[in-house]
Amino acid sequence: MKQTDLSRFHVALILGGAAVMLSLAMGMRQSFGLLQPHMIRDIGITAADFSLAIAIQNIVWGATQPFMGILADRHGARPVALLGVAIYALGLVFALTATSAWGVTLGMGLCVGLALSCTASNIAMSVTAKAVSPLQRSMAMGSVSALGSLGLTLASPMAQHLISTAGWQTAVIGFLGLAAVMLPAAFMAGRADQIEVLAPLGVQQTVTEAIREALGHRGYLLLAIAFFVCGLQLVFITTHLPTYLDICGMDPSVGSTALALVGLFNVMGSYLFGWLGGKYSKRMLLGGIYVLRSVIIAVYFLTPPTPTSTLVFAAAMGTLWLGVVPLVSGLVIHLFGLRYMATLSGVAFFSHQVGSFIGAWGGGLIYNRLGNYDLAWQGAVAIGLSAGLFQMTMNVKPSARILAERSAAVGA
Repeated sequence: MKQTDLSRFHVALILGGAAVMLSLAMGMRQSFGLLQPHMIRDIGITAADFSLAIAIQNIVWGATQPFMGILADRHGARPVALLGVAIYALGLVFALTATSAWGVTLGMGLCVGLALSCTASNIAMSVTAKAVSPLQRSMAMGSVSALGSLGLTLASPMAQHLISTAGWQTAVIGFLGLAAVMLPAAFMAGRADQIEVLAPLGVQQTVTEAIREALGHRGYLLLAIAFFVCGLQLVFITTHLPTYLDICGMDPSVGSTALALVGLFNVMGSYLFGWLGGKYSKRMLLGGIYVLRSVIIAVYFLTPPTPTSTLVFAAAMGTLWLGVVPLVSGLVIHLFGLRYMATLSGVAFFSHQVGSFIGAWGGGLIYNRLGNYDLAWQGAVAIGLSAGLFQMTMNVKPSARILAERSAAVGA
């Protein structure tokens, strides 16, 4: 089946399934920080233990993402996504029954990390890109990423309400209910597997050749390295902001409301950057996001936090949150085409998750040793400014193979 053979209804079904799957996978994962103070008190783990579990989640997510991308490119996104939902639910069960740091690490770390590589942005963007025409692609990826942000707006207040009224274990049970909703969404998104992606010259690469081609492209390498800062900044905030606010004596509802605002404003930001990415330089937009995030983090942490400043900070960060996803995915397609998008995006994503590992675990270690987060946020700002400026210099010339294919397509 060609993309042009799809009806509008089937396109909407694929995009809707991808958005719901992404929304719930990310919404739950980004709300785990709300559980941290309560699990520390009830289970007897430390902030460093919880941070290590989230750090392992991120490094497992990054390390397995290329392999899940390869499986999705070879065998389809549907079986990969359905497997991911099952593993996500298993991870939540381990977290629910945890009595030590080991149980938290196995559930929230290993299982959820593996599940995210099957259900989150990489797979969602891959099926979205297949389902629409090239002219609609940037906007479609921005829209799915935007709708995918609503999960945090749902999961965070739900979790905080259940924690406040019935305990953190009930909140995890609520997450299991959301995981059940992911099953039909993953099945619908998998309809994109029926769409053929052919090279205009009729020459098909192997996955090894595709990876070798990407690793030989300087622009791709810079994109991947700069992507590191995205993971570091965002996971530091979602993991440690609730604890930072708890230290400052704020009501727990401020933290949950802040995370919900991140999700809400991310809807607008993702859609905005998807639209802008179809009209303006993706590398400049991406670098600008990294720089702006760094400035906002610096301003927030340089002043004593208040409920108002925290909510303004959350709204500003939310606008810049997942707007990187359609831009990075669009650059990968621009450089190397659509055939191995899931694989090549997954390889670049590993750098993102190394940053996430450092943002989660490093933040906890710094707090445990120094009693504050000062060094952590200062490092996030310095690295973010550097990465943003380097990102703006990225070489965006497509590979020689893609240039030849596009020339052949124009000639035909």
